[in-house]
Amino acid sequence: MELKESWDLQSALKVLQHPTVDSKLWAEAVEWLMLYGPDTIRELLLHSSGTATHECFPELQAKGYAPDGQPCYSVVDLARSLGISEDEAREMLKEKEKEHKIPHFIDEEDTMKVQ
Repeated sequence: MELKESWDLQSALKVLQHPTVDSKLWAEAVEWLMLYGPDTIRELLLHSSGTATHECFPELQAKGYAPDGQPCYSVVDLARSLGISEDEAREMLKEKEKEHKIPHFIDEEDTMKVQ
């Protein structure tokens, strides 16, 4: 079953509020909310994700911004920050792209550059 059909708003929010939920299940609920949840929750989670990225990976800097305002990172920089190979990082992103049917690779020409 695909992620989109695996959750609904009520079940995802219930998992987030559970005090002892498994971290993998929690991550799936957050992923569903970021992709399919209401705009207000998505915006809150995207902001929190940005804050967490900055706190946990301070060396990781956006190379530009997508048309929707989301930061774009170099695959090389992502791999280095995660301690994995560039090929592994590309494969992870390709899997998410296939699973979500949302592009995760953006052509540099389509981003607003960081000055």
